[in-house]
Amino acid sequence: MAANAHEQWYERLELAQEMLPLIHRLHRKNNVVTSIFGRRLLGMTDIEIMKAHRFARRVAQRELSPEETLPILRELVDMDLGTSSIDLGRLVLKFADSGEQDLAAFLKAELGDVIGTSTQSEPTDVVLYGFGRIGRLLARILVSREASVGGVRLRAIVVRKKGDGDIVKRASLLRRDSVHGAFNGTITVDEENEVIWANGTKIQMIYANDPADIDYTSYGIDDAIVVDNTGAWRNREGLAQHLQSKGVARVLLTAPGKGDIKNIVYGINDNDIEDSDTILSAASCTTNGITPVLKVIGDRYGVAHGHVETAHSFTNDQNLIDNYHKGPRRGRAAGLNMVLTETGAAKAVSKALPEFEGKLTGNAIRVPTPDVSMAVLNLELEREVERDEVNDFLRAVSLESNLRQQISYIASPEVVSNDFVGSTHAGVVDGLATIANGKHLVLYVWYDNEFGYSNQVVRIVEKLAGARLQVLPERKDISEL
Repeated sequence: MAANAHEQWYERLELAQEMLPLIHRLHRKNNVVTSIFGRRLLGMTDIEIMKAHRFARRVAQRELSPEETLPILRELVDMDLGTSSIDLGRLVLKFADSGEQDLAAFLKAELGDVIGTSTQSEPTDVVLYGFGRIGRLLARILVSREASVGGVRLRAIVVRKKGDGDIVKRASLLRRDSVHGAFNGTITVDEENEVIWANGTKIQMIYANDPADIDYTSYGIDDAIVVDNTGAWRNREGLAQHLQSKGVARVLLTAPGKGDIKNIVYGINDNDIEDSDTILSAASCTTNGITPVLKVIGDRYGVAHGHVETAHSFTNDQNLIDNYHKGPRRGRAAGLNMVLTETGAAKAVSKALPEFEGKLTGNAIRVPTPDVSMAVLNLELEREVERDEVNDFLRAVSLESNLRQQISYIASPEVVSNDFVGSTHAGVVDGLATIANGKHLVLYVWYDNEFGYSNQVVRIVEKLAGARLQVLPERKDISEL
């Protein structure tokens, strides 16, 4: 038995190796990104492809084999497909359920929307205004997405010059990160022309003190989306300074916007974005972490009221050692203390979900970890629920719904915060911690407040650029689960 399993492993590994050139050919020729239940195959090794097939058991209740996905890939490379994201795992299941015998005919019917739609268009220019924790992660994601998806292109980074060797130091911070590890690729610096080259992407470093004084068109940048991750301006008047610069079309703030600025949580209210919206906010990491979960719970069970408590990793605005700070308690050493502070995330939820207006309160505790936070949602529902029912529903949402990128689910007794560093989801529900008693429900949601949030920001950027990939087969609406 053991010998047979050993032989089977290597037979399947050979099939996974055969998949590699087909995956890359589809991407190069058709700009098609393939995945297995959301796990993107582009850039994976043969072993990682095998792991993606094993992951399928969480959705299909069984492990998939390359024997099932490879024939689909072979058919796809011969089809005239347009830009899209195609889930091989879902195609395997749908083909098995269809009773169809002709795989080619089945795929033509399923993928008809993107057959013969191949088009080439210039990517939208993106400028990062600020280059701190979020700015550098946005740069990493944008460079990666340009190579794998296209549609948006990082063209410039705007900062205030700190002194000699500024660009070299900033490139080094992009290259190495104490939390998120090394940059996946190569980075070189052209000091004379103030350019950082990242995986072949030319990123112009622009030194400026005033956002209104920059002529981006002089760098060949036009109709750009400026992502302001400085937090220096959060109202419409302040952010409008960017629009005074030549070459800027829209501004996206990576913090909660004040006044009448729309706070967008991708997957929840991004359809509220109108062509006339030139200034938008991507809300906060905590708002992004909790809003998708609150949305699906509210729609299914109704939420009468609740309290949100977050254990949030310390951030750059806190002190390493005790020192003066304008904010209450934040002057105490971040690495030595839990620091009770306020959060606007609970109230901010209503900007994306108006039905939650006045229903939520919230506080935050800054804790001595550099990344990954947890939100505890203490909710009073409008009807009684059972723990297993809620967990089964949230698990299905995380695997099968159109919020699969926002909500993930895990039920492991061993996971800790470090296990969620690098999560691309807005939040991850910890199913083993769920508490349900009548109408009272408590949910625990992990979120990478840096990388997960940055992925949500990039999704908005791609939405503004009209560069979001069509996902096939189409995923289920929450109401269908």
